[in-house]
Amino acid sequence: MTTRHFLSLMDLSADEILSIVQRAIELKQLGKSAPKTLEDHTMAMVFEKSSTRTRTSFDIGMTQLGGHSMFLAPGDSQIQRGEPIKDTARVLSRMVDVIVMRTTAHDRVSTMAEYASVPVINALCDRYHPCQLLADLQTFAEHRGEIRGQTFAWIGDGNNVCHSWMNAARQLDFKLNIATPAGFEPNADLIEACRDHIQIGNDPVTAAQGARCVITDTWASMGQEEEKAEREAAFSGFCVDDALMKQAEEDAIFMHCLPAYRGFEVSESVLEGPQSVVWDEAENRLHAQKALLELLLLG
Repeated sequence: MTTRHFLSLMDLSADEILSIVQRAIELKQLGKSAPKTLEDHTMAMVFEKSSTRTRTSFDIGMTQLGGHSMFLAPGDSQIQRGEPIKDTARVLSRMVDVIVMRTTAHDRVSTMAEYASVPVINALCDRYHPCQLLADLQTFAEHRGEIRGQTFAWIGDGNNVCHSWMNAARQLDFKLNIATPAGFEPNADLIEACRDHIQIGNDPVTAAQGARCVITDTWASMGQEEEKAEREAAFSGFCVDDALMKQAEEDAIFMHCLPAYRGFEVSESVLEGPQSVVWDEAENRLHAQKALLELLLLG
């Protein structure tokens, strides 16, 4: 079987993305009674950034499918002491069946994939967070059904999660309204690539109108802590609160990949309110990633 990597949603076809969503829903229903499809498979998690949901979901997911996982935290691998990523990739490939990497720059996970002879999964980098999107798409499908043709609204920073939502829009043919403060727009090359499926602006109200799902994320991602005060000032008016949710469709749901900072990017009333699906969204990281592992390892 040809080695396939998952560095962004563009590494999968639209049909494959939807098949992962459907399989994730099936695995969720099966729970711990799901077949041990990945028995005798081993996964290495090379994490250079901290994690709660990503690490836990991959670790438990592999265990539930009958496989084994090993975690290399920052400082645990020789990469942190200067070993080239390409050397680590070739060594790990001779010992494990899949490598999951959470890192800073996209070129680091790209280098891992270039030199690995086993599948490499991007568990987050500065450019993309594709595993989060698989869970988000599963969550929408569970709550609202068909994904194609819908309107989604992204409110906040044009960051890695936003980039992955943009890729999802062009892969699955839906509309994504994006509202960011001036100067915090998504990458220009992605805007160009996705221009037929996105609308970019600086007004959250306009972006939310007609949306069946409103999504946001923290204003200061990992590595941007020193910019926190500056960003809070720039993002004033971009909090997803009850008034903003009323601009969306009546049955709109709210998503946030977490961690959430109440009173900043989202109000307490929205995060804990009836339209919020963030806890389902967080749990679905487990199920979507199990389906992804099956696809990459079993075909």
